[in-house]
Amino acid sequence: MQAVSSRVVTVPNVLSAVRLALIPLFLWLLGSAQYGWALVVIVISSLTDFVDGFIARRFNQVTRLGQVLDPAVDRLFIFSTLIGLAWQHFLPWWLVILIVLRDVGLLAMGPVLATHGYGPLPVHHLGKVATFALLFALPTLVLGAAFPAIAAYSDPAGWALALWGTFLYWWAGAIYLRETVRLVREDRVARGAGSDTLGN
Repeated sequence: MQAVSSRVVTVPNVLSAVRLALIPLFLWLLGSAQYGWALVVIVISSLTDFVDGFIARRFNQVTRLGQVLDPAVDRLFIFSTLIGLAWQHFLPWWLVILIVLRDVGLLAMGPVLATHGYGPLPVHHLGKVATFALLFALPTLVLGAAFPAIAAYSDPAGWALALWGTFLYWWAGAIYLRETVRLVREDRVARGAGSDTLGN
């Protein structure tokens, strides 16, 4: 089990902060139809997401802040990029709503878990794969706009990744829901057993 520190300034946390700062830049470039530069920014953002995780694990820089900051930036990055792409007609709004609804559901689980004494659920590997697929789908969709000559190839690949990522996203969400229900039931049973003991 890797130790989790309370440090704030680490390389992974700095990379997450950089990724956060790149979000408004990407949206501005996308809105200005500077698709080439928007593609560069989104690729850098996607790469830093994987690099910071590797550094955190490889060099024992896993922190409490990073455990919260990294997934939060991932969600914000995906949401803002989805909205930007839908606004520029790269994606339909129904797909954006479908992805956002899944995370709204996960947010609703947080207070339920907290009420029963549990913190956030650990990230499931399926959720990581789904995020990976979406993080690659988004720049692939921009690729066709930046280089129209390859759009006939990049657009189907981007759509395949986006749809597959969305499917896995909801599958992971179902796993989180099942785990939440299990933990809540266990807590209720434990509390019931404790009440019976006190009564005796």
